[in-house]
Amino acid sequence: MCLGIPGRIIEIADTIAKVDVAGTRKETNLMLVEDVRVGDYVIVHAGFAIQKMNEKEALKTLKIIEDLGEGTPA
Repeated sequence: MCLGIPGRIIEIADTIAKVDVAGTRKETNLMLVEDVRVGDYVIVHAGFAIQKMNEKEALKTLKIIEDLGEGTPA
């Protein structure tokens, strides 16, 4: 099973971006997506941005992931 997580691009240098994924910054390869800019949301999987997504859906997905973590027993 593959899991991609939404992240917001905060910096781009050539084909590598710094992406904020739920407060953690990760270097992400942009070679698989076109026409992305700082501020855009992308789905990140295994260090690659695999798809651009709209902000509303990205935030909704991040909220679901956050809520799932709150239900985990300690």
